[in-house]
Amino acid sequence: MRHVVGVDLGGTKTAAGVVAEDGSVLFTDQIPTLNRDGGEAILDATAALVRSLVERAAAQGAMVDAVGVGSAGVINATEGTVISATDAILGWTGTHITAGLTQRLGLPCAVVNDVHAHALGEAAQGAGAGKDSVLMTAFGTGVGGSFVLNGQPLLGHHFVGGHVGHFASPYAVDRGAPLPCSCGHAGHVEAIASGPAIHAAYLRAGGSAALADTKAVFASARAGDDLALQVIATAAAAAGQAVGGLINILDPAVVVVSGGLADAGDLWWDAMVSALRAELLAPLASVPVVRAALGNTAAVLGAASLVLAH
Repeated sequence: MRHVVGVDLGGTKTAAGVVAEDGSVLFTDQIPTLNRDGGEAILDATAALVRSLVERAAAQGAMVDAVGVGSAGVINATEGTVISATDAILGWTGTHITAGLTQRLGLPCAVVNDVHAHALGEAAQGAGAGKDSVLMTAFGTGVGGSFVLNGQPLLGHHFVGGHVGHFASPYAVDRGAPLPCSCGHAGHVEAIASGPAIHAAYLRAGGSAALADTKAVFASARAGDDLALQVIATAAAAAGQAVGGLINILDPAVVVVSGGLADAGDLWWDAMVSALRAELLAPLASVPVVRAALGNTAAVLGAASLVLAH
């Protein structure tokens, strides 16, 4: 049986696991991402992590023959390079991931954006398993997504496919002015529907500055804070409206919703699904909308699938 390593390289941590061709995970490990030290340092640390897993696998008689990576940033999956990245990882733009890891490890490598890797994992073995088309959306620190069709994520001509947080939302306004978005534009879904956007909206509306983050806003809402309830409801409605519009465009067999907000309980989930259903065209009324099932393992499995398939 073949074995590969799947890597989930994010802005704060890098997780990796040895994955067999039947989808089972032998073991995993993780390290902090050296996000202030530049691309070469990150590749050095990632290669060391992979090497340690390869050695552990060999000790159990499992020979690793390739490495798949899901990486933060806009990724040219053909060339294996980082087209652009935010300041969450300094010096990441322009990094040659596949060439750099192949040189360090002597193993063939492949790479996609980490959200696409997450979606591939959910489509293959998680909440989208058995479906030929899976729309995955993620609502957490940011808003992202991926559309997986017959086992392949739609990357787009410029490899920017999946940026579902960056189209206009009528909810993303404050006193008539569009809210600034992390991408540098304004009025986008992410500016109102992400986790940090909920906290920012609460403070903007006069909420207590003693609530330090979005988690605290949710706790206050559960305790009966009307303003917190209103802010969460607005963010959930914006998320649901956006996903409903995507369903109308893409007609997926199933919609998988992941991220910290999807895991925050019924307060957000029910309002999001209600807004989503209100957007759907009649033939799409019964499209299943489910929570992601694999957690952090999804991106490791999805990254592994890049090289298991070839």
